[in-house]
Amino acid sequence: MKKAVFLIILFTGLFSCSKDNDDANHELPFPLPTELIYFPSNGSTTWEVKSISELGWNENELQPLYDYLQLKNTKSFIILHNGKIVVEKYFGTHTASSPWYWASAGKTLTTAVAGIAEQEGLININNKVSDYLGYGWTAAPLAKENLITCKNLLSMNSGLDDSLGDDVSPTNLQYVADAGTRWAYHNVYVKMQDVIAQASGQTWDAYFNTKLKDKIGMTGAWTQVGDLSVYGSTTRSMARFGLMIYAKGKWHSTQIVNENYLNAATNTSQSINQSYGFMWWLNGKSSFHLPQTQYQFNGSLIPNAPSDMYAALGKNDQKIYIVPSQKLVIIRMGDAADAETFGLSDFDNALWDKINALTN
Repeated sequence: MKKAVFLIILFTGLFSCSKDNDDANHELPFPLPTELIYFPSNGSTTWEVKSISELGWNENELQPLYDYLQLKNTKSFIILHNGKIVVEKYFGTHTASSPWYWASAGKTLTTAVAGIAEQEGLININNKVSDYLGYGWTAAPLAKENLITCKNLLSMNSGLDDSLGDDVSPTNLQYVADAGTRWAYHNVYVKMQDVIAQASGQTWDAYFNTKLKDKIGMTGAWTQVGDLSVYGSTTRSMARFGLMIYAKGKWHSTQIVNENYLNAATNTSQSINQSYGFMWWLNGKSSFHLPQTQYQFNGSLIPNAPSDMYAALGKNDQKIYIVPSQKLVIIRMGDAADAETFGLSDFDNALWDKINALTN
């Protein structure tokens, strides 16, 4: 009883400031509570929603957004605001339980798991790849191979030839430039999965499932497609991953991926492509490079998108957009909006025009 009376007196005193104190910009000794990030439960299909009207968005722009998404071969689309579903739409025969491939948007899964392996002390991304895989994992001379670190794989600046296709057997990994001196979009990033498997003493799938997939309640699996290992899942599972990244590596009260590592992953990782982190594409930078070219494009990656937006982009327009300033995680799955593309396309900018009309 005494404790209750004390608390009443304390809060009465805090919130009954005089006009003089208000004029002096008196600050409370603790911040007022803000809306917490919502996380869906693992193993449950329940996901809390938030209405467009509650957010003050322009509901008249929702149907035009749907019409555009359908026109552009979309299968599913989700917008989360601080974790809660505001928009969720499926097109054609695609449903909430239908799996679809992430394509290169799934590269960021490898990024996240590399961060987990590093925080567990299994790897150090600044170490050379040959520390884990041994000599001869490329066809480069030993001195050049030993320049390639795990961070180079994550940053796409290994210096290996990106023109030889997706095959990552040693004979197909040819030296072009010293690691760190040339940015090129290259499937050699999958060697990070081999590094993690070797360092953990587990298969890549087993480590991934235990340390990431199961922890955040994702569904899905890795499938071998030619020389590529491609992840596929439901749209909500992709949204779970995007939400964990938006929450700075947390899921409920558990830190899944180290926040400092994710900060590095979602900021410029090297000096050549300003718009690339650890397999995350970054908006709002002064220039960018694209796959299969060494040309530097000036300007922002997606001009219509918020400058702090970062994205996982996959072939045929698989998208995870994360916008911290607006508390948004946005997912798009489907076939190519227009022509086939490696990830970024004109569709991104046009889609953001429609999203802005809804949210602003």
